[in-house]
Amino acid sequence: MTTLLTIALLIAAFLIGMNLWTRNLTREGQKRVPRLGNITPVNGGRIHYVEKGDPSKQTLVMIHGLTGQLQHFTYALVDMLADDYHVIAVDRPGCGYSTRDRADLGRLPEQARMIQEFLDSKDITDAILVGHSLGGAVSLAMALDHPEKIKALALLAPLTQVLASTPRVFKPLEIRTEWLRSLIGNTIAVPLAAKTAPHTLDIVFAPDPAPADFLDRAGGALGLRPSAFVTGSQDVVGIDDSITAQVARYGELSVPGSILYGTQDAILSPKAHGDPMTQFGLTTEWIDGAGHMILITAPDTCAAFIRRVAETPHAKPETVTETV
Repeated sequence: MTTLLTIALLIAAFLIGMNLWTRNLTREGQKRVPRLGNITPVNGGRIHYVEKGDPSKQTLVMIHGLTGQLQHFTYALVDMLADDYHVIAVDRPGCGYSTRDRADLGRLPEQARMIQEFLDSKDITDAILVGHSLGGAVSLAMALDHPEKIKALALLAPLTQVLASTPRVFKPLEIRTEWLRSLIGNTIAVPLAAKTAPHTLDIVFAPDPAPADFLDRAGGALGLRPSAFVTGSQDVVGIDDSITAQVARYGELSVPGSILYGTQDAILSPKAHGDPMTQFGLTTEWIDGAGHMILITAPDTCAAFIRRVAETPHAKPETVTETV
């Protein structure tokens, strides 16, 4: 009995210590990466966003990927495009300084609904969606559910297909039990993430080098919070629960656009996720030798790609009205 009590006390002490370490890292992360923009409430949470440029010009809406935040776009692309476009970069629901109320809101249709509700609150009805990675899948969900409000898609290394398995670097996020997510997120996940960050970034950016200022300028330090782990886990499960149904709907896709991939992307296969979308009207372009994080490593090429999509004449999908 004494032995069991001793073990229980040691485990409790360990978890308390990890929690205190996590809280300290969280404070440091928020200090290093303060909130940049405004927050708008939507059904199921709040959307944090940064807005630049003339609202009378074409609107570009930038949606980041898994375990990311809007700083992936403010790193370079927002300023590169804001002189000629109305640019809005959002934190996906639950990410960065956005929030979401429930785990099931990590499903693709729910994330799409929340971001579209935010755009509706700003009376934006002709957005060009610039989605990176998981943000590309969310952009496609928005185009499927609200084609009359989306003008075109400019997708950067997007997730478009069912994954045979979660990329290895994101495997630790495959947790379906909410209490376990919370326990891990508030104890060991953040200290482990802080220790393994250089190795993780090497994998995500490969074969390109990760920038030295990623944790600050690109907001990576915000990943050192329990909420980042919990949201990332919910996203991984949400993808698994909803991507098959989304892929089955691609025949309905009426919004035009294009996809840009690095040929050496180590996270999502360009051929597996880019090539199949040509049958649904999207064109594909490639950056020879580039990896997954092209929005940060090749911003000039990405900006030129987005401009080409924006400047291509696009007929807005017709809204079908049923008559009784």
